[in-house]
Amino acid sequence: MARPIVLGVVGDSGAGKTTLTRGLIRVLSDEEVTRISADDYHRYERRERRQLGITPLHPDANHLDVLTQDLLHLRRGEPILKPVYDHRDGTLKRPVYVKSARFLVLEGLLNFHTETLRGAHDVRVFLAPPEELRRAWKLKRDCTRRSYTTDEVLSELDHRERDAAQYIRPQREHADIVVSFKRARTDDPSHLDADVVLCDTLPHPDLSPLIDGTGDGPTLIRHEGDLLLRIPGDIDPEHAAALEEAVWARMSFANHLRVRRLGEFTVGIDLRRSDSLALVQLLVLYHLVRARAHVTSGSEPERTERRHVTGADSALHV
Repeated sequence: MARPIVLGVVGDSGAGKTTLTRGLIRVLSDEEVTRISADDYHRYERRERRQLGITPLHPDANHLDVLTQDLLHLRRGEPILKPVYDHRDGTLKRPVYVKSARFLVLEGLLNFHTETLRGAHDVRVFLAPPEELRRAWKLKRDCTRRSYTTDEVLSELDHRERDAAQYIRPQREHADIVVSFKRARTDDPSHLDADVVLCDTLPHPDLSPLIDGTGDGPTLIRHEGDLLLRIPGDIDPEHAAALEEAVWARMSFANHLRVRRLGEFTVGIDLRRSDSLALVQLLVLYHLVRARAHVTSGSEPERTERRHVTGADSALHV
């Protein structure tokens, strides 16, 4: 059997990693995807981290060597015994037996921290929402799902800032796609703007014929080899549908995946849909199915390693 295709989604805590990947997994189907949370590879329980004064964003607080080993086993189609970290109470549980599948989706804080980890991914996505929005998302999630108080979350956010700046944000330079969802004219999460940097490491679909850069529609900005695609949260639904159709047309061999809609997410118990989220998910899906086609045919997916860039030297920052 051909090896799995590996998607890595990295971002700080509360950046929206699970929201992005949940829709992709729904489209690809649970049977075709093995999802791994790198949080399961935390070295310490929540109580121990507090005693040690270390944050889960620090590499030393995680078994990155075990994560690397397990990812390589899964890439070879071999099962693993995966550790389990329970976010509800911050404790480590018994490991679980996990088999490989046609697609591996790895979410985490430090998936691109080492060269070996980066090299094990076929598609690398980094999520970089504005800090104000990320903090609001994290506060709501941790207080409703992870047994934190508001004061505990706010204190933890401040405590983590140094490690976030040193270890999390620099990983964006190793991504193929950098996504920043931003508040638009309203606070409706169904209408967030999306700035999407399409780095020159992968051959992205050409959307320029459908983007004229006028009015309130999407825009494309080119800088060196990278592209910045700006998708307004209030994009006209017909324009969004045309863009989606253009991407689907470039992967006609995957038309069977269209039975499930992209862009859906939940707020509490309410099901919502976002055109900007759908387009971002579709661009990621495009690369996953192209990589799948390459590997199935016996070749490796196309990839160009970019020169190392940091800070102001990087092509596009959102």
